[in-house]
Amino acid sequence: MEVPIRNMAGEETGQMQLEDTVFAAPINRGLMHQALVRQLANARTGTHKTKSRSEVRGGGRKPWRQKGTGRARHGSIRSPIWVGGGTAFGPTPRKYTKKMPKKMRRAALRSALSVKAGADQIIVLEELTIEAPKTKVFVQTLADLGLDSGSVLVILPEPDMAVEKSISNLPQAKSLLSGNLNIQDLLSHDRLLMPQASVEFIHDWLA
Repeated sequence: MEVPIRNMAGEETGQMQLEDTVFAAPINRGLMHQALVRQLANARTGTHKTKSRSEVRGGGRKPWRQKGTGRARHGSIRSPIWVGGGTAFGPTPRKYTKKMPKKMRRAALRSALSVKAGADQIIVLEELTIEAPKTKVFVQTLADLGLDSGSVLVILPEPDMAVEKSISNLPQAKSLLSGNLNIQDLLSHDRLLMPQASVEFIHDWLA
């Protein structure tokens, strides 16, 4: 699959071949869903906690005698049915992590990239350089590339503080290192913007 290479002014400067094994792979939506569920589950801290009747304060003695009062029998004011009592069957800290083999995770990434490529949602740049952090410069670049509407995921080949800071103020754009490519970001952004070096990294990684 061939896609045009553009400069930051939006002008076409050449063509780049996208590997079919990565950008035209069989699309497995079930696998993408499984990878997304795994990533969201692994991001959960699992620190939720409620106190049981053995952990709340008070309730050391029986509130009234067992018989003869005409009231229901009770052994503690910290029973779950009392106001201020413990919580029955409440959440406790736990791990939500899910495992998924590396081959399946990479196949899910290839499926997501193939969906983007098939929908013509991948834009390849010669290079993305900004001398100093300036959001206005990046906004103009998006406009020149026709990306001023919808969300954009910018995949960088290596850390670039000026570019990352220029992107960070835009709610519709996000920067990501190519080595940190993940299924959630791929599926939650409309289009991908990648310098050539990022495409080459992804080829070497996922091919």
